[in-house]
Amino acid sequence: MKFKELEIKKKEDLYFGHAPKPVTTRRGLVIGGGIVYPELNFTLPAISVVMGNMNEIRKHYSQIVSGALERAVDLNSKGLIIEFETLIEMTRTPEIGIELVKIMNGICEDYFRRYGLKTEIRLTPNDLREFDRPPRLRTSSYLAPMFEFFEKGAEAGGDLLSIESTGGKEISDDALMMGDMKKFIFSQAVLGVRDMKMLWRKICDLAHALNKIPAGDTACAFGNTAMVLAEKKYISKTFAAIARIATVVRTLVAIEEGARGPSKDCGYEGPFLKAITGIPISMEGKTAACAHTSPVGNVAAACADLWSNESVQNIKLLSGYAPTVYYEQLEYDTRLMNQAIKKGTKSVLDLQELLVDSDVCHDPQALILAPENVIEISKEIVRGSNYVEGAVLGCLKGLDIIQKATSSGQMKHDEKEDVWIETLRADIESIPPDEEKFIEEVLPFLDQNKIILSEYGL
Repeated sequence: MKFKELEIKKKEDLYFGHAPKPVTTRRGLVIGGGIVYPELNFTLPAISVVMGNMNEIRKHYSQIVSGALERAVDLNSKGLIIEFETLIEMTRTPEIGIELVKIMNGICEDYFRRYGLKTEIRLTPNDLREFDRPPRLRTSSYLAPMFEFFEKGAEAGGDLLSIESTGGKEISDDALMMGDMKKFIFSQAVLGVRDMKMLWRKICDLAHALNKIPAGDTACAFGNTAMVLAEKKYISKTFAAIARIATVVRTLVAIEEGARGPSKDCGYEGPFLKAITGIPISMEGKTAACAHTSPVGNVAAACADLWSNESVQNIKLLSGYAPTVYYEQLEYDTRLMNQAIKKGTKSVLDLQELLVDSDVCHDPQALILAPENVIEISKEIVRGSNYVEGAVLGCLKGLDIIQKATSSGQMKHDEKEDVWIETLRADIESIPPDEEKFIEEVLPFLDQNKIILSEYGL
């Protein structure tokens, strides 16, 4: 790993709206420079994305962005990010997605010219490679449309480049359902890392050539899958919390390859990335309930630089269309955080403490996101001589924190979770720190019908 020490070493320095390495966008948003901005994420209502429906689809995207920006002007917004997280057909047929970027960017430019409202578009194409079975991560024919959308979408007005990459998912899904932490860590620290290096070199090269911002990745396909399974009580909450820590090393690779942030919103590994690298991060919490429930509704805001809602359908509510409504909720949340920043460090830390304390007593997944715990876990991750050892050390520290919080009464005790602490500890401690030995141990237990090892350089 390239990062050997933390960029943010004290919990008092890990807070919302401030990052040691802020990012300035084309229209002048300074993300991580003292203001928390909303990041609006949206999608279509139930409609087939086919050429015959394109007039209606164009109207939806035009109305979504116009409605949100009009409300932003009314609320005297400091600015916002529009995330265009594509539907599958929009990446598979890039001209569809590119046309929609042009429409949205035209509206953003109009509001910037008329009102000085600073907005940018984050481009997030689908990782189509998982539609190959088994996935072909390096040789997939789907790489071409993905990168065509990145390139031409950026030229059409997208400023931030992101993706929810899925390298290792063919192994992680089974590992989650079977409660196999050893195999889950393998999916992140070995498979995920290898795929991220290949993918993010390409994304960063493209971003630099086009003078765009390589923003970052997310372990949504891994950590959020674990969180949703835990919410449905299919897996242990403790397992999901430790799985989240294990994802940090694979998402960190994007920054090692040149990504500058803001990281992607549905990656709750964001606080660890911020502590280790100093980049600004996007986070989602209570306002993501339109897309999924979670136990981290408030604590997720503790050190956010962008505050997002995940993805909401463009449907009519009593007050207006849902994306406009969710934008307003985000704006008021960020106003509160920005008012605390204006009043000074004490107000920031007081508000942060309330956000953290309201969640961490209920769930280990919230507990590990408390800034003081993020710092302690991150210290262990960067102590690792490689990604495997970094993941192991971070996960073991997470278990120590969870066990201590349960024993002290800081976190609600759940007897069903107790057995998982020692089970997970035994599994993780059995992982050899030498990556090659770890690979030798795990390979015989992989279903060769589900994975093509050469696609990971193995």
